[in-house]
Amino acid sequence: MMTTHLSALDATFLELEEADESAHMHIGGIMVFDPPPGLGPPTSEELHELLSNRLLALPRYSQRLSPPHTGGLSWPQWRDDPDFDLSRHVTRAAITAPGGQAELSQWSSAFFSQRLDRNRPLWEMAIVEGLADGRWALAHKTHHCLVDGVGSVDVATVLLDPEPGAWPAGPSGAGSDRRTQAPLRDRASGIPTHDDPLTALAHRVENLVGVDTVVQAARYGAHGLVHPGEALGEARSAIELIVREELRGAPHTSLNEAIGTRRRFEVARVPLADLKSIKTALGGTVNDVVLTITASGLRALLESRGEPLPEQGLRAMVPMDVRQPSEHLALGNRISSLFIELPVANRDLIARYRETVARSQSLKVAGQAQGTAAVLKLAGLAPPVLHAALARGLYATRLFNLTITNVPGIQHTLYAFGAPMREVHPLVPLAAEHAIGVAALSYDGNVFFGVVADPDRVPDLDVFTDAMNRSVDELLAAARTHGSPPAGDASGASRARRRRTVRKAGRLS
Repeated sequence: MMTTHLSALDATFLELEEADESAHMHIGGIMVFDPPPGLGPPTSEELHELLSNRLLALPRYSQRLSPPHTGGLSWPQWRDDPDFDLSRHVTRAAITAPGGQAELSQWSSAFFSQRLDRNRPLWEMAIVEGLADGRWALAHKTHHCLVDGVGSVDVATVLLDPEPGAWPAGPSGAGSDRRTQAPLRDRASGIPTHDDPLTALAHRVENLVGVDTVVQAARYGAHGLVHPGEALGEARSAIELIVREELRGAPHTSLNEAIGTRRRFEVARVPLADLKSIKTALGGTVNDVVLTITASGLRALLESRGEPLPEQGLRAMVPMDVRQPSEHLALGNRISSLFIELPVANRDLIARYRETVARSQSLKVAGQAQGTAAVLKLAGLAPPVLHAALARGLYATRLFNLTITNVPGIQHTLYAFGAPMREVHPLVPLAAEHAIGVAALSYDGNVFFGVVADPDRVPDLDVFTDAMNRSVDELLAAARTHGSPPAGDASGASRARRRRTVRKAGRLS
């Protein structure tokens, strides 16, 4: 039986759930596909075959936690589940007519409102039928202790194909009766891998092996003895972060009150070229554009509620991937964070954007991500029985008001069962007393914004999402003024087409 311990960071997401039933620490997404001519959604048997051939080559997906809760003197272990049954993790669902974005969002909201069962491997998937124009979707959710956002994109490359004819053979080597077999290809090079796809994939997978706290502390201490300057630098960065962020805590707003267990999930699509045009003309990065768009929504929401706009801004936690190239397909969490104040009190959108760019750059120069990583590393030295209190502190409302994650995806069309994937709707989890979160994911020329909120605490989510949409239009207009029109067309027709594209995918509202 294969067993590995969770890391302290992975266990954090279990502890957050155990501390408050309103915290749902699963990530996930909705992948929407166009049907190939003459074919509908895959059958349950076909999906089982796909998962057996690919996903289960990643051992964590057939393992469960033992014990299912944290605490005591050691972290839970991943152990092979002797009762593992794919049928317990894969279901079928149908949305109501007319099968548009509103109906899909309503179904997705219910799907993401349910926690994963700790007594089973921590993931679920559903084939969703009934979408307009014959489309169908694969909905999935996976506990954050198993994988982070970037890791989930890596896992998606295992499930999906770079071309429509890449549906693999079954375990016995017999091809599917309605799909064409093709060799599994390396994501980066496109070169066929080992003759046996399962063997080749298993060789590429690196499982994150957690270690007992005593061993981890010993290794950290030994590293400090060999590299004292680095150890002191990490400790100094950690202390500076804690002092700075705690003494000047995030402002309190109505978005940081107690929340419930239900979720509302909305999504929209914006062409990636539009966001690149904005950052090219106005400076900064695509991530700065994402932050400014979100800040516009927050400003409008607080204004509509008659709340004062904090002069220092609302503080966003922005996760950062720290994977090395060699860690492709490594499960577990490889993240640090930046804590950035979003200048919601600034009335002028362009000034708000430039202030966001300046603040982001300042944090990167100051090495704040190093400080966060050091805090996580030091917190990991605490025994499990004490670590839960530290975990809650790292995700407290005093430290940040909301999470905004931006995950770069693949910029070419991927396929499943020969069907092209057209949209990906990403989910970021909500910690206790955090009523709203935003996930942005780029894929195949578009950026998809997934907005999740507590429906009781944020019944006015439309105010937030409408303001986000308006800010994209205004930033694009400013980009044209600065001589950098959207790629391919600087005319008003381009703007009209972009608006139609967003509405077709489903506006954020």
